[in-house]
Amino acid sequence: MAIKSREEVLEILEMPGDEFEKTVKNEAKSMHREVGGDAISVTALFGYDNICKNQCTYCGMRAGKSDVKRYRIGLGDALKTIDSVKDLGLKRLFLISGEDPKYDFRDIVSMVEYGKEKGLFMSLAAGEFEDEQYITLMGAGLDEYVLKFETSDRDMFERIKPSTTFDNRMRCIDAIRDTGMALGSGNIVGLPGQSLGQVADDIMLMKELGISWAPIIPYMPVPGTPLAAEGGRGSLETTMKEIAILRLMMPDVHITAQQPGENPKNGLADVEGNLDALASGADMLFVDMLPSALRKEFNVISDRMIEGMDKVKNLSDISGMPIL
Repeated sequence: MAIKSREEVLEILEMPGDEFEKTVKNEAKSMHREVGGDAISVTALFGYDNICKNQCTYCGMRAGKSDVKRYRIGLGDALKTIDSVKDLGLKRLFLISGEDPKYDFRDIVSMVEYGKEKGLFMSLAAGEFEDEQYITLMGAGLDEYVLKFETSDRDMFERIKPSTTFDNRMRCIDAIRDTGMALGSGNIVGLPGQSLGQVADDIMLMKELGISWAPIIPYMPVPGTPLAAEGGRGSLETTMKEIAILRLMMPDVHITAQQPGENPKNGLADVEGNLDALASGADMLFVDMLPSALRKEFNVISDRMIEGMDKVKNLSDISGMPIL
């Protein structure tokens, strides 16, 4: 099934659920079997810093949110965590943080260099940097920088992300691509007021950018954030449709399978949500490397709850999908 145009994307997004399940979803799963060997790709996730200067209206770690216990994990402990990733036998590490101007950039570079010495595929999401800093990270061996555009609608972007601008976000994305590093990027599905036409535009932008990983999840309201007053959780059905469309449009792309299910309290650890995403063509699951006492404090969304390797093995057994 070839999907090339915005009109074709929108047709699938508007398709009745039963029809999608019988057609597009199965095609996407077949594509992953053919191109990706139907394998689960596992990435260690390490949120080394939850301090952020920004006021994103959807984020549970936004600046000034008083019910968050803030932390910075220093370089020494971060390097020990990288050792632990290697000891688990994992091959990929995703370093992620709030946009914290006081975290020493040299320490971030050192984490990347150390991970590369250990033979890991290194991804990083630490917000918007200057062009020269992306070049430095590339020189340190960083394989992939992750910077979501969140929404391709300029007005919506600047409403939900008042601390930056759409133009600056796209400048950073272009700077990342110019280094030759892979780009992880994507949208939030089901933001309050978002139309299916806007979701279609987001998907077309992901295709245009040539992303390596689509770190997409539905909008999940966080109590105490401004956007939570405007609407509830984004559509799970639309998220599964987007996953399937992305798999068919970009067969080699990694797509987040850590997705919620019907019970919001299960967060991204929901077994049925994860399995549904895998069945729709997603492939990427995560192992949280934070100490258990800190996991609830890295709360971009409520009830995030990414768990350990046992959870991944369980999903592999249930789905019949091998682990890379």
